[in-house]
Amino acid sequence: MYPGAHAVTTPDKPAVVMGGTGEVVTYAELDRRSIQLARLWQAHGLSPGDHVAIFSENQARFFEVMWAALRSGLYVTTINSYLAPDEVAYIIADSGARSLVTTSARADAAAEALQQTPDVSLPLLIGEADRRFEPYVDAVAAMSSAPLDEEPAGEMMLYSSGTTGRPKGIERPLSGKSIGEGMLIGALLGGVFSMDRDSVYLSPAPLYHSAPLGFTLGVQSLGGTVIVMERFDPLQALRLVEQHRATHSQWVPTMFVRMLKLPDAERLAHDVSSMRVAVHAAAPCPVEVKQRMMEWWGPVLWEYYAGTELNGFCLVDPHQWLERPGTVGRPLIGEVHILDDEGNELPPGEAGTIYFGGGPEYEYHNDPEKTASVKDPGGHGWTTLGDVGYLDDEGWLFLTDRKAFMIISGGVNIYPQEVEDCLALHPKVADVAVIGMPDDEMGESVLAVVQPAQGVEPGPELEAELHRYTRARIAHFKCPRRFEFLDELPRLPTGKLYKRVLRDRYWAGQQSHV
Repeated sequence: MYPGAHAVTTPDKPAVVMGGTGEVVTYAELDRRSIQLARLWQAHGLSPGDHVAIFSENQARFFEVMWAALRSGLYVTTINSYLAPDEVAYIIADSGARSLVTTSARADAAAEALQQTPDVSLPLLIGEADRRFEPYVDAVAAMSSAPLDEEPAGEMMLYSSGTTGRPKGIERPLSGKSIGEGMLIGALLGGVFSMDRDSVYLSPAPLYHSAPLGFTLGVQSLGGTVIVMERFDPLQALRLVEQHRATHSQWVPTMFVRMLKLPDAERLAHDVSSMRVAVHAAAPCPVEVKQRMMEWWGPVLWEYYAGTELNGFCLVDPHQWLERPGTVGRPLIGEVHILDDEGNELPPGEAGTIYFGGGPEYEYHNDPEKTASVKDPGGHGWTTLGDVGYLDDEGWLFLTDRKAFMIISGGVNIYPQEVEDCLALHPKVADVAVIGMPDDEMGESVLAVVQPAQGVEPGPELEAELHRYTRARIAHFKCPRRFEFLDELPRLPTGKLYKRVLRDRYWAGQQSHV
């Protein structure tokens, strides 16, 4: 199913409700607007296999952009709404997007990015008139809303950063099917989490992320209602669960921590008994946090382990997790293999790199070397996300660490190399290493360990200067929360940074090194 079918059977039912403003988009409106945008793109020469992109905060028209692409055979890329203009430009250019949809809130960054991406022939702006863009609402409204003659299924091409910094587009072949034949995510949500047209799904996370995006689109394919938070606030999240009698939701562990830290008078004042399934993923969840959430909400927390690549998918339900705390599940999609560095399969209980086999095919757009680099040494075609873990005797997966020193802060992946590259060019920096340090709320926060240039005095003034420098050049969520200064960073004779020494200094005594 997809919104076109629900526009016929339940035209006035809310497909989207914005949590802060209360703005509602019905299935009839979602269907009509997505048809009109699809026709607009067709009128500008876009055809199946072409690429479009959206650079937007959480707002009500986000979904019509997605469905317009998905019902007309296009690839659609969502761009992190906090990225700096150069970062936005890279993704637009690399994806080959011919149309960009953005908003007034992101107009300046988008306009700067578009100066570097001349192949975008149709830049559209949702919001106030701006001569740098075509007015989205007017352009869409001018198109016919008559049903499209054909509706080939499109695909999302989302970007997932590699450890070397530059994000990579995860590309899957178009199915050749009609959008009316349904979506894999809809089948997953219905079959695993018992979602259907009566489900009310609370989405507290940014829609540009793969999991919130996939789940919300899946709910709409089933005919349910999606409640979208403009931004996460722990108290508002509880209010929305109670107000809308939300039945399903998806979170990252940081959100659990923030809700648990609310004063009991606020935290317990809201009825959350309607919540039947609360899914969490994206970052490791401390065992104590999950136990406390289930003491509060009941045994409704489901966890999965997967990546944007969807090369595999592990799942554990609440009762299974309570029997073996800490597991991230057993494979529902693909099979798990734990390999050593030579590609040998390891026995239960022994940690190694996690590979998935038998999952859906994908490749990294414009990067055959990256595509080849994630495959197992034995030539089986198994692929890895770079995480380390082990299987127990019954095949349950446990994570122990990450292959690279990627930082996960509040469920968001941050790659040190990109931050290091930014700081390395500063004239007062002789050497720099960026690592994740323990953070009770975010899981990890970004720490920059800096070796000042000769003659430069370390201290608060230098820290403030470097903080301003990074915020002007990269997305704010990637910027170090803290700087520390050393006379010399630990490097091997080869010149390779011995980052483990630095990391162990801040993680000493921690129960988890994830």
